[in-house]
Amino acid sequence: MSDRGAAEPAAGAARLPTADALARLYRRATFGIRPGTERVARMLDELGVQLRHRTTPPLAFAHVAGTNGKGSVCAMIEALAREHGRRTALYTSPHLVRFHERIRVDGRPIGDAALATHILEVEQLADRLWPEAPSAPTFFEVATVVAFRHFDLVGADVRVIEVGMGGALDATNVLRPTVAVITGIDLDHTRHLGDTRAQIAREKAGIIKPGTPVVIGPLPEDAREVVERTAAERGAPLYVATDLVRGHRLGTGPDGQLVELHGVSGVELRARLPLLGPHQTDNLATAMAAFELLLRRIAEDGGPPDWPTRPDAAAVRRAIESVVWPARMQRLETEPEVWLDGAHNPQAARVLATTLAELGPRPTAVVAGMMADKDAAGFFHALAPQVACAWTVPVANERAAAPAELARVAVACGISAEPAGSLEEAIARGRAWAAARSGRLLITGSLYLAGEVLAARGGEHLFDPPPAPR
Repeated sequence: MSDRGAAEPAAGAARLPTADALARLYRRATFGIRPGTERVARMLDELGVQLRHRTTPPLAFAHVAGTNGKGSVCAMIEALAREHGRRTALYTSPHLVRFHERIRVDGRPIGDAALATHILEVEQLADRLWPEAPSAPTFFEVATVVAFRHFDLVGADVRVIEVGMGGALDATNVLRPTVAVITGIDLDHTRHLGDTRAQIAREKAGIIKPGTPVVIGPLPEDAREVVERTAAERGAPLYVATDLVRGHRLGTGPDGQLVELHGVSGVELRARLPLLGPHQTDNLATAMAAFELLLRRIAEDGGPPDWPTRPDAAAVRRAIESVVWPARMQRLETEPEVWLDGAHNPQAARVLATTLAELGPRPTAVVAGMMADKDAAGFFHALAPQVACAWTVPVANERAAAPAELARVAVACGISAEPAGSLEEAIARGRAWAAARSGRLLITGSLYLAGEVLAARGGEHLFDPPPAPR
């Protein structure tokens, strides 16, 4: 079976080299975070990887930044392009269970053999160009080059790239995309990006390139002013997503929400979006607006007959109903209800609280684990109106907060909380608490924690299409 579809090779022999290659890649995590694009640009230039929107043959990039929502928007743009017959590539981070999830072609994670081959090739290149450790490329820089190299080799013609952190100095910001997208801006990664929304907006607006259209989702006024000013300075047409696509929620339930879309291209439809929460309607409008602009730009450049010039309603409906993005209000069990969400900052927690309220008034317990550099007080304060009690847990990451400290913060925010000895113990206690009260259990606070939960459950089918509503 070809690795072009990112399937696992049938032979087991590729598994050991892949493990060795990944171990070598992970050793670069000790180099930390080094903002800047110079090393990535040089490696990609050496490999001859295409980084620009071009017309012959057509090649489209969507580059997506934002504090929250960027992963969901990326997944939606990729699904829209795939259902319109394009060969798609998707690069996101972090992964939940396996590194392979970060690099997907036509919706499927990269295969073992291709991943091992690309890692070793890029590692050897990095070692040749920067033999001294102090200047060597980081884990994320090498991972980004591996992904972009793979996308070139498989011939993906729509490439959806999620910014890792920030924008201006992110490793992915070597692109000259077809369309840039900024989903939302709030306080997060303040040690690296700044401690005001305006400073963070300046970093995220760094993905805006001269003359390249940029789509924005709902932004606070101070952040929006920065983005608008940057776009004007660079001669980049700026579009507010909801000016191009209007989305309405017609109903919601545990299996998803019924949405109605009206696009400037003439697309009007109703579809079931498997992702819950009012914010996902905004994310959908943002993704649709970006996709419409991507098609428009290809058409203006004289794209070939096999490229659509505008969205097709049937394909859009299929894309919406097939979107898969794990650990975003994902229901794991029904009796009692157990939910998983990767929210890890106050803005995401506010959205999560709204989503819980929409699911109906039920006693809710939380299992929470977070990184120590996150705003735990803001997070628990936002959740407090919907949460009765919490168990705090360790996360298998060197940056994780101590459970006892998280419990202290939660109590200060009005939530009855205590630390648990392990994730398994906390989930067992939370499930029993919810069952006794006809309530629900929510596991949240970190995508790393979400990955541990999914890995413990097998993690085999993270990207399978969602089931049809009952």
